[in-house]
Amino acid sequence: MRQFVIDDLTKEECDNIDSYLKRTAKATGLDGMYLLPLADDLLGAAQLGHESCGPFCFGLELVRDPGREKLSCELLVRSQANLHCSCICYATPLQRDFLLRFLDRMLEEERIRA
Repeated sequence: MRQFVIDDLTKEECDNIDSYLKRTAKATGLDGMYLLPLADDLLGAAQLGHESCGPFCFGLELVRDPGREKLSCELLVRSQANLHCSCICYATPLQRDFLLRFLDRMLEEERIRA
């Protein structure tokens, strides 16, 4: 799996990230799992014409195990309605930029030093 990982987080940094994700992303019901929705103007060629598979999102996992604290961000664009479809694929450069800008903003606003 291609992913972007922010590791070596302190407990306080994990708390700050968790709070930020609760405000800005969608909780999944699984502890530490969030979905970051993609706006329609960010959809790639693979997602266009697959409206019934949307909404589309990135998966974010906040791991809080002592000594293993990290945020893993998949570079796979997922469908919230379908597990197996050609519209589920790795992010385009524009989608990757969106994810990285989101993470940069989070790190800055929450003062994460990891």
